[in-house]
Amino acid sequence: MWIDERGSEVLDVPECRRLLAVGAKQGRLGHLGIGAEGGPLVVPVNYRVRGPDLVIRIGEGLFGHVEQAGQVSLEVDDGDATPPWSVLVRGLAIEETAADAGADPPVPAVTEAGHRFIRIRADRVTGRRLGSVPSQPA
Repeated sequence: MWIDERGSEVLDVPECRRLLAVGAKQGRLGHLGIGAEGGPLVVPVNYRVRGPDLVIRIGEGLFGHVEQAGQVSLEVDDGDATPPWSVLVRGLAIEETAADAGADPPVPAVTEAGHRFIRIRADRVTGRRLGSVPSQPA
């Protein structure tokens, strides 16, 4: 176990992947980060785990930003867990067909779900358990 300078436990990749799978099963939202003209965009999305990668479903407007950016990030967390955790996946966004998205595709919790499926290649996966070590008095 490695503790960072802020007192959080740095998670290994297998634990990050386990937490992502748990979060998907629980229906947790991820936060999709995209570099865009005028500043970064961060939007909530539902996701599914597909092998080592993540799949999201988005509409045309957001798809244009994802296509232009190429590289994206997706953060998932559970602030109610004891201790709370956060996992960040960074990688290339690749358009998928509905068939590629799998038998259980993500279903966004919005009125207009969109019809574009994006696989986020998990090029880099990092995570933390927050406040794992009791803070020391100053």
